Amino acid sequence: MSRTKRPVLWITTVVVALAAAVGLYLFQPWRLFTTVRVDEAAPVAANQPGAAAKQLAIGTFISHEHETSGSVEIQQLGDGKTTLRLTDLRTSDGPALHVWLSDQTVKQDGGGNLDDGKHVDLGSLKGNEGNQNYAIPAGTDLNKFSTVTIWCERFSVSFGAAELKQRA
Repeated sequence: MSRTKRPVLWITTVVVALAAAVGLYLFQPWRLFTTVRVDEAAPVAANQPGAAAKQLAIGTFISHEHETSGSVEIQQLGDGKTTLRLTDLRTSDGPALHVWLSDQTVKQDGGGNLDDGKHVDLGSLKGNEGNQNYAIPAGTDLNKFSTVTIWCERFSVSFGAAELKQRA
């Protein structure tokens, strides 16, 4: 190999290695094969351990970018706090997944609209399978939010969403 081609080979190698590192960081392809299971008990009020929670809204997940199933329930505890509970959740693991309340309607053919309006981020998804609880911030007007979504912040897509049906 001539001496003039060596620098080009080194530069090409460095560029390819950097591109591969950035691609692995962004897409995290190994997460397609990982599962994090979380099984939290249903929430109870701290000062009223035997009191039953009042069911405010329920919904069932539909799939968007990834196969997603399970149900969601918004509960009001005896102490006035509200909690979102995911039951039998099953979805893909992914980078930067969050649980959102959204004011947008659920569309069967994709959830790209769920970040168009207002949303409340309830935090990072604890696991891609199981039963989980998320505290809803005090003062959140639940009448303004009709949807729960598993939202991938890195790629701005919904893995799955559930339309909330208010309970009387």
